This record gives sequence, structure tokens and C-alpha cells, in this order.
Amino acid sequence: MSDAKQVQVEVFFDGDCPLCVREINMLRRMDRGRGRIAFTDIARDDFDPSELGVSWATLMDRIHGRLPDGALIEGVEVFRRLYAAVGFGPIVSLTRLPGISRALDWFYLQFAKNRLKLTGRCIPDARGACALPAR
Repeated sequence: MSDAKQVQVEVFFDGDCPLCVREINMLRRMDRGRGRIAFTDIARDDFDPSELGVSWATLMDRIHGRLPDGALIEGVEVFRRLYAAVGFGPIVSLTRLPGISRALDWFYLQFAKNRLKLTGRCIPDARGACALPAR
């Protein structure tokens, strides 16, 4: 994770995913150089997931983040931390309500499962499922 003392969350994102990059660029603008979010592109050739203790395929499966204490988080919780870091804490609190939380988790999992198709990056494998892009 970045050495900046202000970093609240590091996000690991797929820089080859057009929708993901749009969201990341918006968060960069919202962070306004405050350094509360560290951005790590897992699609870069020089990215090495070994220090995280998870595989690149796992990182590609759904969004991951890392907290200042080194704890890894994934899925909707990453978005909660990102949006809280840019000042949307009160709205983020609403996403923790049980019914809303379950709905967001379900919708995000559906998106993550179909992300490659939805972003035009599906390479069908022998079973017709989307294979991960070559690394």
C-alpha cells in the first residue's frame, strides 16, 4: 500500500475494463489529489499479486481493496470505503442497512460474474463461459 499517511483504502482495479476505468477516473477526480485512495491497476504488466496472497484470477473475479492495516476487502465493501473516502459517508451508511446491503451485494455479484461480457471482453472457453484475458 502507498506510504501516504492519508490513504484510507487502496483499490485494485482492472485497467483494461472500460466501465471500471470510468469509475476509477471519477473517483480520482473526487479524491482531488488528497491521496485518500491509492489506485493499483492489476492489468499492468508489472503488477504482481503475490504480496497480497491472492491470485490475479481472484482479483479479476471481483473488485478488491486493501485497508491501511493490510486487511483485504472485496465486493461492495470496497465501493463503500472508496465513496466514504471521497466524502459520501452518510450515503454509505445507508448501504449498510440489511435489505439495501443484501440487494447491493446481489447486484454487484451479478455484475462481477458477467463483467467481461458486459464490457465486450468475453473470450468464450470450450464450455462457452468467458475466459480471463491473457496475462
